[in-house]
Amino acid sequence: MNPVANRRMMMNNPETSSPDKKQTTALLTRSECNVLRGLAIIGIFMHNYCHWLPGIVRENEYQFKAENAAGLWHYLTHPDWNLPIHLFSFFGHYGVPVFLFLSAYGLVKKYETSANAGGEAVFSFLRSHFKKLFRMMIVGFVAFVLVDAITPGSHRYALLDVVAQLGLFNNVLPHPDKIIWPGPYWFFGLMMQLYVVYRLLLYRRHWGATVALMVVCVGIQLMLEPDGETMNRYRYNFMGGMLPFGLGLLLARWENKITTEFLSGDKTKAVGTMWALTLLAVALIFVSVDSFVGWTLTPIWICLFMVALVKVLPAWMEPSLGWMGTVSAALFVCHPIARKIIIPISRQGEVYCGLLLYILASLCLAWLFNEIFKKMNRKI
Repeated sequence: MNPVANRRMMMNNPETSSPDKKQTTALLTRSECNVLRGLAIIGIFMHNYCHWLPGIVRENEYQFKAENAAGLWHYLTHPDWNLPIHLFSFFGHYGVPVFLFLSAYGLVKKYETSANAGGEAVFSFLRSHFKKLFRMMIVGFVAFVLVDAITPGSHRYALLDVVAQLGLFNNVLPHPDKIIWPGPYWFFGLMMQLYVVYRLLLYRRHWGATVALMVVCVGIQLMLEPDGETMNRYRYNFMGGMLPFGLGLLLARWENKITTEFLSGDKTKAVGTMWALTLLAVALIFVSVDSFVGWTLTPIWICLFMVALVKVLPAWMEPSLGWMGTVSAALFVCHPIARKIIIPISRQGEVYCGLLLYILASLCLAWLFNEIFKKMNRKI
């Protein structure tokens, strides 16, 4: 049996684990969450390089475009040396729903189910989370602006764009994809919106409130034009991320029942269940590629795939992926800097040479930025 899966099943089984109640009923252990973050950030930072390269299939992230899905199938049925780049370009952005899922899961664990969970006041909650996001964002943003200003193709900033980035509300402005630079930083505004939604509408509320909000957000999305500008703005804001965020809330609240039903008892059967869910999720992801409705629901299959996959990954992968998870925030804020400098190498023909240099530079910068974050957190 897979040793990692066996160890994780033992951790989740009340008969074989320690007396620690929080651990025996955990859907995801702390180390598994780090591995999930590592997988998610790999997808995101690879996507944010690959989809800028010429001749590479584009993703359906904020809008659904049938020609992009057709392009994916073309390269799957007629593969070339750039197939891995096509796949990262098309699917890598789905690391964002995984982060939303994990953020929601963590909020429930910290503020609703942990032994020291308390009723933190609304203003205090929002202020602390704004400061957390701002501290991460400002370090990377300032460094990127300096690099962007001295490299070719620098962005033309407007005062409101910069103020909105600093205030984490640039997602609500018209044409967010044209004013948010670097592009990945839209995530900070999205997370701030979801923190507000969680604390005001969903915190310690009946699970029906979460389900209702998920249904409303998905229902409205299905009524929009798939490739229109309204859809683009909609997906840049919390409504577009409510589905995976809501899943994280629900699974954290129901994890006792889930672990009892699926992750306890016979270990071989539990591992088999996880493999079956992994393969089922992969099939559903690819089936959903061509359909607007399927595309809307794909974050469900992505989260299912990732949670099941982390239960069956080989043991040798855990340390490196876990480390990626610990530096995921730093890697997220610094990888646009490495991309802006290095991507001309790939665009001039040395595709994989540029990609390798980008990976090395991003990881080194992530280590450095992570050390900066540690020092900042110690002094605050």
